[in-house]
Amino acid sequence: MPLRDSYTPDSIITYKKAGEANLALHVFAPSGHKSSDNLPVIVFFHGGGWRNGSPQQFYPHCDYLSARGMIAITAEYRLENSHGTTPLESVMDGKSAIRWVRLHAMEWGINPYMIAAGGGSAGGHVAAAAAIIHSFEEEDEDLNISARPNALVLFNPVYDNGPDGYGYDRVQENWREFSPIHNINEHAPPSIVFLGTEDRLIPVATAEKFRDLMVQNGIRSELVLYEGANHGFFNYRGDKKYFRATVMEMDRFLTSLGYLTGNTAMEVVK
Repeated sequence: MPLRDSYTPDSIITYKKAGEANLALHVFAPSGHKSSDNLPVIVFFHGGGWRNGSPQQFYPHCDYLSARGMIAITAEYRLENSHGTTPLESVMDGKSAIRWVRLHAMEWGINPYMIAAGGGSAGGHVAAAAAIIHSFEEEDEDLNISARPNALVLFNPVYDNGPDGYGYDRVQENWREFSPIHNINEHAPPSIVFLGTEDRLIPVATAEKFRDLMVQNGIRSELVLYEGANHGFFNYRGDKKYFRATVMEMDRFLTSLGYLTGNTAMEVVK
């Protein structure tokens, strides 16, 4: 699977209407995918500080994983700059997206017990929040359908929103129930986190604390550090060194959980 200059999803599907906003899932499906399949899926959420950003950030990741046999999705969600919303609505949309995928699993050939969530920076927060926190649900949705993903793949995620963490100034009165690191419990899913040691927004100590709290609760949690890398280091850009490295680690992690089988698809890493 050589790296390319552009990627195009197989379909774009509206999963939610919120006020004037129509929010969509950008779907990459394996070749020959059919509704009778029972495939694992991952839903990615882009970064941008809950203010901006685009689902296209994770197009390359989705293309790679679909070539490996998963359904891979990158989701739109409400943002401050385009929708006038707060980070709370971003989390609500993240939960809605995962719940929609699980609700439609049978017609989409998806295994409802193998739904991973991933994301970068604030999108990593959205994924982690869907997995760990219990608040910020849409009242008109069927809450009997779980919005909790079964695994997490997080790229320099925002997961401490406490007084010393990121985003506290925007969620002050809600920070305790909004902050994933303050709500870890034994029901959290297995996770892998990728972080640069020179990240100016997410300290290594925060990532180590998250990992340790997960392990203390009996949850598998991996932290992969990249010496000298800064925030957003994993993105598909430049010489793509870190993109390749993190995708290979993502592949290893998902393979260990049974989401992927066989050899890696990225020929360019040889």
